[in-house]
Amino acid sequence: MLGPVHEYRVLIREQHLDTLGHVNNAKYLELFEEARWDLITRNGYGLEDIVRLRVAPTILEVTVKFQREVRNRQAVVIKSWTDSYAGKVARFVQRMLDDQARVCCEGVFVMGLFDLDARKLIPPTPDWLRAVGIPPEALATEKPGA
Repeated sequence: MLGPVHEYRVLIREQHLDTLGHVNNAKYLELFEEARWDLITRNGYGLEDIVRLRVAPTILEVTVKFQREVRNRQAVVIKSWTDSYAGKVARFVQRMLDDQARVCCEGVFVMGLFDLDARKLIPPTPDWLRAVGIPPEALATEKPGA
């Protein structure tokens, strides 16, 4: 973990459910995305910055593990952090926990920073590193493959 853990609280509502009465698998990705936007926006890198700078986060790969059922009107917290950042690629972890701090779902996102004009991944900028919660000194001490 390169920086602090960000917490995003959510009350599961009817629009998150499938016909089985629990959170639909695709909704987990939406909830995780809400939490990521909350993190980067609170850290000073919102949609306005992306439009102005023409540099945006992009997801390259996702692994999701469903571990415990989440149901209607259940309060959950999504904990998010940058696990590693090597070159142009970051590993970002998100866990949805119930009110007993049990992991209900975990998402691991491989992501990078994308130049919208050049249409390619670029190295992380200082503003982007701050947005994903990485203190400047953290990358200098990270070991490859960590």
